[in-house]
Amino acid sequence: MVGTRPNFMKIAPVMTALDRVKDVAQVLVHTGQHYDASLSGAFFEDLDLPAPTHFLGVGSGSHSEQAARVMLALEPVLAAEAPDAVLVPGDVNSSVAAALTAAKEGWPVVHLEAGLRSGDRTMPEELNRIVIDHLTDLLLTPSRDADSNLESEGIPRERIAFVGNVMIDTLRRYEERAREMDLARTEEGLEDYVLVTLHRPALVDDPERMVEVMTVLEECAERLGVIFPVHPRTARALASVGWRPDRVRLLEPQGYLRFLSLEASASAVVTDSGGVQEETTVLGVPCFTLRTTTERPITVTEGTNRILGTGAAALEALRRALDDLPSVRPSEPEGWDGRAASRVAQALVERYGRRDAVAQQAATPRPRPATE
Repeated sequence: MVGTRPNFMKIAPVMTALDRVKDVAQVLVHTGQHYDASLSGAFFEDLDLPAPTHFLGVGSGSHSEQAARVMLALEPVLAAEAPDAVLVPGDVNSSVAAALTAAKEGWPVVHLEAGLRSGDRTMPEELNRIVIDHLTDLLLTPSRDADSNLESEGIPRERIAFVGNVMIDTLRRYEERAREMDLARTEEGLEDYVLVTLHRPALVDDPERMVEVMTVLEECAERLGVIFPVHPRTARALASVGWRPDRVRLLEPQGYLRFLSLEASASAVVTDSGGVQEETTVLGVPCFTLRTTTERPITVTEGTNRILGTGAAALEALRRALDDLPSVRPSEPEGWDGRAASRVAQALVERYGRRDAVAQQAATPRPRPATE
């Protein structure tokens, strides 16, 4: 079950690993939460993902609208496919809607990237994580702190399996190819530059704050190149305030390989993305996160990430950081070794792959919950 770009990177290595397991059939459902070529199609091509078995086409809308559309469209798909388990990656609206639908219809839910917590319940993704994890039969965690988070919330240890970070599997597979592309030099003529990616509502939907951020980036661009692939939400925000760059280079949204090429060669990254915090950790690129919290604290304690906040003090800290970029080294937290997907496949087979259990499940109709 996928719906957005980060989840494509998580599911691709898992599907490859499960392809190697005998007698495992996979059904890929794409909800269409990210549905245009720049946010979806290019990623399927870059990551060698098969065409989805089912495309739900839910499109954009409010959180509630997207979740409702996914639930309505997914219910008959699950009834027709009768899966042994529904694997839900990440924390987006598609993820929580899929988990709710599967759980209500009696299908076991598997959460890939379970247990991450920022502690900030004003973030929709934080609420999604909590809901998904408490509906889940098997929780696959990317880091040991995620295990601790789940246990502290009363989730039984036997439902938790530490597997590591599958996004790093994808990065390791494509890193060499991305570096060989060397897009910053070949297309932008830049050797030293800062890569920017900003899209979260807490920052982007505040026009005054966005102008302040762009002012800092324009100052930086006097000394270093600044490359900013602009998310559609961010593009609308910048257009609403009439902001036009003098030196910052705005690009269209990039496919996975192109973005990884820009990221791997950057002098630093400015972001509000959780996945980018992880990638820069293993790439050894200084990362400055314009958020007040992170659900990936391991990128701070073991990686290259610094959480700056979003206010005036954060922007002053960003100015200082970009004036004097730190020297950092790549880090490989436990389980971020490029083999997480194999551990996911093993955990799935151990829990759902027993032939007697599978046969029994196939022979026994699922009980449907009573409705009032």
